[in-house]
Amino acid sequence: MKRARVAFSGAVHDATPHAEGLRLADGRVLAEDAVVWLAPFEVGTIIALGLNYADHAKELSFGKQEEPLVFLKGPGSVIGHRGQTRRPKDATFMHYECELAVVIGAPGKHIREADAMRHVAGYTVANDYAIRDYLENWYRPNLRVKNRDGGTVLGPWFVEAADIGAPVELELRTFVNGRQTQHGNTRDLVHRIPALIAYLSGFMTLNPGDVILTGTPEGVVNVAAGDEVVTDIERIGRLVNTLVDDALFGR
Repeated sequence: MKRARVAFSGAVHDATPHAEGLRLADGRVLAEDAVVWLAPFEVGTIIALGLNYADHAKELSFGKQEEPLVFLKGPGSVIGHRGQTRRPKDATFMHYECELAVVIGAPGKHIREADAMRHVAGYTVANDYAIRDYLENWYRPNLRVKNRDGGTVLGPWFVEAADIGAPVELELRTFVNGRQTQHGNTRDLVHRIPALIAYLSGFMTLNPGDVILTGTPEGVVNVAAGDEVVTDIERIGRLVNTLVDDALFGR
């Protein structure tokens, strides 16, 4: 079952898909653009993977990662479906990253790989932007690149793990202004979901609401203010985001 969280008429509501947009928990049916979409779950620690598809690592002139390249992001980086992400006017190369987001449902530490999927509540779509101009070290993403306000888009739907099953092999696609620019499949992850959960829980406790951004396949291209970016993962959802320039943010 798919579910979302939205703000409407001064309150936060749970919602489910409807042919005309979405249905609130109280039964009201609304168009997609009548609400403010939030992350579809209460976000905890955001754990992001870099270069976790071999083709994307090659695209950026890196080799296969023997150990996961991991970094953390703050909750201020998150916005929801149909949100706007600022593109700084001095950026020459800013790109999207379509990623499967794994949401933790049960706490754990030192989780065995064989037990890892029992700790997964479900999944959503992520679009995790990067600005290559600001990258101080191409091997270790820094805060200005990957922890920007509004630079991590999540949603629109949370889908329960039982509805997807295992192994998790899903098609990912990105469209910029309606043109497909990226295509991949989670079967090509260098470090698969059970291995990531085992690795991360080996040194940190994973808690409900923590989210693992599993990386992006090849096909990232520069995007500009005014571009509409759609990141789509089969059976999970279609996440829409628009890039805007500094002026809209008074900068």
